[in-house]
Amino acid sequence: HVQLVESGGGSVQAEGSLRLSCEASGYTYNRNCMAWFRQAPGKEREGVACIGRDGITMYSDSVKGRFTISQDNAKNTVYLQMVSLTPEDTAMYTCAAEPSYSSARACDDDPDEYTYWGQGTQVTVS
Repeated sequence: HVQLVESGGGSVQAEGSLRLSCEASGYTYNRNCMAWFRQAPGKEREGVACIGRDGITMYSDSVKGRFTISQDNAKNTVYLQMVSLTPEDTAMYTCAAEPSYSSARACDDDPDEYTYWGQGTQVTVS
């Protein structure tokens, strides 16, 4: 089975920082893409950041310049470093993976493109 497990969420004050981790098992990151999504109660799921097979990254406008996605291929782990957090960043953050992503795009912010999902980790900013 391909499994994703997130960690690193918690409660922080505004302007604080958190680093989320997503550990993947069942496959390696070559020829795949990984992404972070978030969803607050009553709101649509939002693509936050993604990283493609060549290490190319993309970010939503709302987090660009504040969040950084990275990966450690040896550990099959993707990270989301978040700084300058605001209450608007409060959400459940979920990791997604698509091992067979074949688009010419580096990665995708469309959740329909991803096959595997973690359980999520809560981030609360006050």
